[in-house]
Amino acid sequence: MAKEKFYVVWSGGTPGIYRNWEDCRQQVQGVAGAKYKSFNTLIEAQEAFNSSYENALDKDVKNTSFKLLPKSEQPILNSISVDAACSGNPGLTEYQGVYTDTGTQVFYFKINEATNNIGEFLAIVHGLSYIQKNKLDLPLYTDSNTAIAWVMAKKCRTKLEKNNENKKLFELISRAEEWLNENIYHTKILKWDTKKWGEIPADFGRK
Repeated sequence: MAKEKFYVVWSGGTPGIYRNWEDCRQQVQGVAGAKYKSFNTLIEAQEAFNSSYENALDKDVKNTSFKLLPKSEQPILNSISVDAACSGNPGLTEYQGVYTDTGTQVFYFKINEATNNIGEFLAIVHGLSYIQKNKLDLPLYTDSNTAIAWVMAKKCRTKLEKNNENKKLFELISRAEEWLNENIYHTKILKWDTKKWGEIPADFGRK
């Protein structure tokens, strides 16, 4: 059973506390400068909402386990992190990219009839494209070894079979593979160490 999460929106469509990601997403998706964050308990969410987004981030940084590690073992905060979430396998799949240090969303996408691994693969390619298009000198984090392997091979090696329902998904996969084969990128793709650092900042908080 998925652990319940509470989402605070400080700046977005309608600021407030939301009990599920879908309601939160409707307030922040496509809103420039949206400020939001997930919390494990309602009390934490209420305290954060009554404070400020900046204070919540400061508190988050102070509490992160990687701050106790040597600098050489800590993540590069000046980076972009990507992650995916799937409702069913296959099912409705979402992925997003965020700035690692602030959690600010830089892109978001959803597609039906996909799998989590496909979502992770597409998220990485989207992130590489975003970094290249905006001429950013940033590494990219993912917590998926499978997706990293697929990107390195420039091939989405899913066992999902193509059918009429997932035709649009396979068109996206084809475009992603074409991008990998047609572009030279210098972005470092790094593995997020969940055991040391906790959940990746792009996590949808549904575990």
